[in-house]
Amino acid sequence: MANSKQAKKRALQARARNAQGAAQRSRLRTAIKQVRKAVAAGDKAAAAEILRKSTSVIDSIADKKLVHKNAAARNKSRLAAAVKAMA
Repeated sequence: MANSKQAKKRALQARARNAQGAAQRSRLRTAIKQVRKAVAAGDKAAAAEILRKSTSVIDSIADKKLVHKNAAARNKSRLAAAVKAMA
């Protein structure tokens, strides 16, 4: 456990930062799942709209460096390909 005032503050800050990061990662995973679910449902127009919104979320999280920019680009590319491949 933290013994000094500074260490206690840093522990508190780390806990808050960790919670914020976890919420953002959850937001990312949810956005990806929504696109996959729309693709599975077979509605191309809805899937394209959800992809547009999800792309914004993925970019936002990559800008915050919670995921690597290449990982974000890979996710966006695969989701876009899945939507494009729909009949």
